[in-house]
Amino acid sequence: MKQQTIVISGVVVLILGAAWYGIAQLYPSQNAQAPEARTVVVTLEQQNNSGETGTATLTAVGGKTQVELRLTGAPAGIVQPAHIHTGTCASIGGVVYPLVFPVDGVSVTTLDISLDTIFTELPMAINVHKSAQEAGIYYACGDIAK
Repeated sequence: MKQQTIVISGVVVLILGAAWYGIAQLYPSQNAQAPEARTVVVTLEQQNNSGETGTATLTAVGGKTQVELRLTGAPAGIVQPAHIHTGTCASIGGVVYPLVFPVDGVSVTTLDISLDTIFTELPMAINVHKSAQEAGIYYACGDIAK
């Protein structure tokens, strides 16, 4: 009888422990912190006396990269092509990653590539063009750096 009590007590402890573990997995602690997002801010300087400046914020989101453009001095209501190019602002190359074109100086793009991969492809620059009709005129540019 004493052995049965010990065995039953052991089984109850195992069941309660498994139940507690299962509940803990379903309801993680409110104090658990999410991993910090890695962010790189690129300063966008005016080009061709455009008066347009701003920032491009690149944030690692899982295995992707979010690029947020915030420009001041952007022409109102004008769609401005924007891309990540090879090279630097001083020696711009071809388009590698097209971005959502900002309107009124704002856009957000999620690239299906990690921030780490972008870093392996440097040098690269973010370039904002005057408009779709005048894409050959650059209005703002910034070199991406780690």
